[in-house]
Amino acid sequence: MAVHSSSVVHAKAKVAASVEIGPFCVVGAGVELGEGCVLRSHVNLEGPSIFGSKNIFHPFCSIGGRTQDLKYTAEPTLLQVGDENNFREFVTVNRGTSPGEKTVIGSRNHFLAYAHIAHNCVVGNDCIFSNNGTLAGHVVVGDFAVVGGLSAVHQFCRIGRHAMIGGCTKVVQDVLPYMIADGNPAVTRAVNLTGLQRKGFSEDSIRGLKEALKVLLNPKYNLSQAREYLSEKGAKTEEVHELIEFLKTSERGVVLR
Repeated sequence: MAVHSSSVVHAKAKVAASVEIGPFCVVGAGVELGEGCVLRSHVNLEGPSIFGSKNIFHPFCSIGGRTQDLKYTAEPTLLQVGDENNFREFVTVNRGTSPGEKTVIGSRNHFLAYAHIAHNCVVGNDCIFSNNGTLAGHVVVGDFAVVGGLSAVHQFCRIGRHAMIGGCTKVVQDVLPYMIADGNPAVTRAVNLTGLQRKGFSEDSIRGLKEALKVLLNPKYNLSQAREYLSEKGAKTEEVHELIEFLKTSERGVVLR
């Protein structure tokens, strides 16, 4: 383990032999760092937090800090992080709030400068959070989602897989998978066409999503009617089936028009 002489690693931290810790870093009690993690400089990691392998922490990020929820009274909570995540400058990630609760981050995510992941959030894999992309507590983000810069997501919302949130967007309801949400407050603008093409989705899959979105945005249907119509006549692809299930399980309602 290579640790700069100016850094502090708590005796109760568990750090793999191949971890690199640059100058002026603090690794607190209860932190577990997997193989190949790199702390550039001025990084603060607090525990209990478990990090997988090859995570990179850039200057002044603060990961694993106590929740900002005012209900918190120092109960033991957890942050659990997968592999190959990139935490850029001034990113903050908080642990869960209530005893035994945790914040969970998957693998291969990119958190750009000043992004914030609050308590009890669940972030999937391969997501991108642009500068100042922020989540309030209990938000769930699906795989391959993109959260635009200077955007904010309300507590208990869900962001579907392969969804994209535009910059400066205010999200107060669930964002449908495969769609672009933008605005203040957010509305659904279109299918995330470029993102899906880059990920190799077929033309049939994309066409099915476009047709489904037309139904959802049709003013002659309310949301229940649109969902029923899709269930009966429009669920021709796996992606549309996923869209229907997402609608069925929404508790806050969804961003549409």
